[in-house]
Amino acid sequence: MTVEATLCVIISEGSVLLQRKAAGRFGEGKWNGAGGKLEPGEAPVDGVVREVLEETGLRIRGPRCHGRLDHFFGDRSAPAWSVHIFSATDFEGEPVGGEEGELRWFPLEEIPYGEMWEDDLHWLPLLLDGKAFDGAFYFNGDASRLLDFRLTTS
Repeated sequence: MTVEATLCVIISEGSVLLQRKAAGRFGEGKWNGAGGKLEPGEAPVDGVVREVLEETGLRIRGPRCHGRLDHFFGDRSAPAWSVHIFSATDFEGEPVGGEEGELRWFPLEEIPYGEMWEDDLHWLPLLLDGKAFDGAFYFNGDASRLLDFRLTTS
């Protein structure tokens, strides 16, 4: 069964807010945007607002949806995760890390791609350029290596 989720890249003053996932969490040790699983019947835009508030303490307004990315792990015919990707530039509050992991602002020229999911290198620059996209990323069984991908912009 495919997990429906959201992810949000928060952008402010030439920097992005990323979260290093805590030990024991899916993606532990990797930097990523805030987000998580949608609740049953929850719209992606509502889910991303809720998840960002839960994980960062920030109240985002008017998040922009850039598209959806499907993630396949191993020899699966259906994606393990289908993630709705958002960005947000309008928010209130100060970021506060918690159980999900540490939060840190990174200048755009210092995004730690080497410590992120391999697919981020392909779609995050598109998001930062304000583009819409959809894609599929195929990882090996333990999700440690990107094997192939398809990414289209619109």
